[in-house]
Amino acid sequence: LAGERSGRRMSTEGSIQPQTVGTSQTTTTPSLTSPSAPSPITPLILGTPEEVPATGALGPLPSSKIVCFSPTAAPAMPRSQSAESSRREEEEGACISQDPADPESLLREELNKKMAELVQFLTVKYVTKEPITEAEMLTNVIKEHKDHFPLIFSKVSECMEIVFGIEVKEVDPSSHSYVLVRTLDLTYDGMLRDDDQSMPKTGLLIFILGVIFMEGNRASEEKVWEVLSMMGVYAGREDFIYGEPRKLITEDLVKEQYLVYQEVPDSDPPRYEFLWGPRAYAETSKMKVLKFFAKISGTDPTSLPFWYEEALQDEKERGQAGAAAGDGATSTASGSSSVTSAASPALSEA
Repeated sequence: LAGERSGRRMSTEGSIQPQTVGTSQTTTTPSLTSPSAPSPITPLILGTPEEVPATGALGPLPSSKIVCFSPTAAPAMPRSQSAESSRREEEEGACISQDPADPESLLREELNKKMAELVQFLTVKYVTKEPITEAEMLTNVIKEHKDHFPLIFSKVSECMEIVFGIEVKEVDPSSHSYVLVRTLDLTYDGMLRDDDQSMPKTGLLIFILGVIFMEGNRASEEKVWEVLSMMGVYAGREDFIYGEPRKLITEDLVKEQYLVYQEVPDSDPPRYEFLWGPRAYAETSKMKVLKFFAKISGTDPTSLPFWYEEALQDEKERGQAGAAAGDGATSTASGSSSVTSAASPALSEA
């Protein structure tokens, strides 16, 4: 059963049927071997409407680079402020946000800077493995923009998890203290300890594991780069977070045994595909990956029935394997005890 699933593509058999938001369910899914076929992971990552689960549409996700570092992006204003701003724009017959001297535009720009500064501050805390408190963030980074802290902190926490694969986890609600940990129980971050400019790369690994899982447990190299290009990550183009992506994906993560990069059998010309490596299976699971994508998409894993069913089966098989391993260890220990007991009289007589 596991072998059948590992080689199964999300084509007609057992497929999740695509639909556009607000429309009825269609009957077939295009084969993912077709270059024009939309990737099942696309709506999970980008919130595109080409295909969504039969139950529950996925909301759009913020672009990683835009949320964290773009000078033009800003946290959304509270709804009341946004409505008031729209009213003023209509009355004045001009879009205030386009005026760089407008106070609202200046505030947005300043909040963006604070977001970027807080990302850098938290990254340092992650490297030094130091806890962080809300008071520290307010004093060292946010400063005069304390009223906007909840909004900034929410966006930055989202950024840390999506881009870097780092969870900002509250450990003491009374003191508002947090620790920064790798998500999905992964132990790799790809950081160079002698390079203070290096950034965690766990986020990219998580996205690739997600692509592989949702492509039927094996993803063509073309499909992986297609999805990553939607995130602004391109083969051969140096990325200020991930470095040279092709080397990271086809060499570093393969060497670390998180990914398997292999030639597709009987392909002419040669084509390549990615699979989960043994370390990925050992450290995380399909259910954890699915929950991650459901969380950042604002939905529930159960609203993704095809993948949820497979993730449940994977959990069941892991549990059975663990139980079998436990029984084997118990039997071995029991056998050793019996041998020792049987040998004891002879030793006593000697």
